[in-house]
Amino acid sequence: MSASPGRRVLLAAPRGYCAGVDRAVIAVEKALEQYGAPVYVRHEIVHNKYVVQTLEKKGAIFVEQTEEVPPGNIVMFSAHGVAPVVHEEAERGKLATIDATCPLVTKVHKEAVRFANEDYDILLIGHEGHEEVIGTSGEAPDHIQLVDGPGDVAKVEVRDPSKVVWLSQTTLSVDETMETVDALKDKFPQLISPPSDDICYATQNRQLAVKQMGAESDLVIVVGSRNSSNSKRLVEVAKIAGARAAYLVDFADEIDEAWLEGVNTVGVTSGASVPEVLVEQVLEFLSRRGFEDVEIVKAAEESITFSLPKELRRDLREEAAALAAERGGAGAGEHSGE
Repeated sequence: MSASPGRRVLLAAPRGYCAGVDRAVIAVEKALEQYGAPVYVRHEIVHNKYVVQTLEKKGAIFVEQTEEVPPGNIVMFSAHGVAPVVHEEAERGKLATIDATCPLVTKVHKEAVRFANEDYDILLIGHEGHEEVIGTSGEAPDHIQLVDGPGDVAKVEVRDPSKVVWLSQTTLSVDETMETVDALKDKFPQLISPPSDDICYATQNRQLAVKQMGAESDLVIVVGSRNSSNSKRLVEVAKIAGARAAYLVDFADEIDEAWLEGVNTVGVTSGASVPEVLVEQVLEFLSRRGFEDVEIVKAAEESITFSLPKELRRDLREEAAALAAERGGAGAGEHSGE
C-alpha cells in the first residue's frame, strides 16, 4: 500500500440534466427539426452557456423580450416559466408559442394562483431578478412579496397573520430555504407551508450528493454557468459540507492548475442544466493530471421524465403565418433567414 493516499475523483450521482431541462432542450431541437429555423426562444432556454451556443448553431434565436420576435414566427418560453403578461404579449404580437416551462415550476405557479384566489399573502422565497421568481410573481403580483433570504424577514409585512403561506423558487438550497422558513415562522406562527415541497427533486438530489462527497473532498469542481442558480448553490453546499475549496466552471479549460496543488481528492458534479459531455471533459482534464481513480457517490436514483410540450403536435408554422396575415404583418417565410 502507498504511504500516502492516491489521487482520486469522487463523481456525484445524480448530476447534470434534470427532467425539466431535458424536456426543454429537446423541445427546441424538435421545433427546429419540425418547423425549420428560426425558432425564437424568450430568454435562455436553460442557464447553460454551452447549451445556448449549441442551439444557436442549429438555428435558435434567443431574445430577452417578446417584442423582439417578428410577427408570423414561433416563440418558445424557457424552462424557468413566464408571467401571464408574457403570454398576452405573444398573443398581441401574433406569435405561435411553445411553452417549455418545467412542470415543477408550473406547479408553483398554480399554487400561487390558488392561494391568491383565496386571498392569502404569499411569501415567495427566492432571489430577486431570477427568471423563475419573475414568472411566479407575475401570476399574482398583488398577493406576492419576495423574501430573498433570512435577512429579508424583518421587513415583511402582511395584512392578516392568519392567512400567510410561503412558496419558493425551485432551484434554491434546501438548507437556505428552510432557514428562511424558520425565520418566517418565528414572525408568523400561523404561516402555512405549500401542499408539497417546492424545492425540486433534482435540486435536492444534487445537493445531497455534494453533501456526501464534500466532507471527503479537498476540492470540489461544479460544472455550470454563473447565471445558473442551482449550480451556484452546489458550490455553497460543497463548502458547508467541508470541502476546502469549491469552484464553478463552464468548461474544463477554466480549471486553474493551482487549485490542484496539495489536493488528493477532487469532487466533481454538475448543475441541472449541464450536459454530460462537459463533465466528461473535466474528468479527462483531471485524469491527465493523475486523478485517474473515479469513485461514484450516489445519493439517489432518478427516473422522472416529462412529456414534450403539447404545442409540438401542431403545425405551428402555418398557425404563425395565419396569425401574421390576420394582423396584416409579414409571414414567417420573410424572416426564415434571420
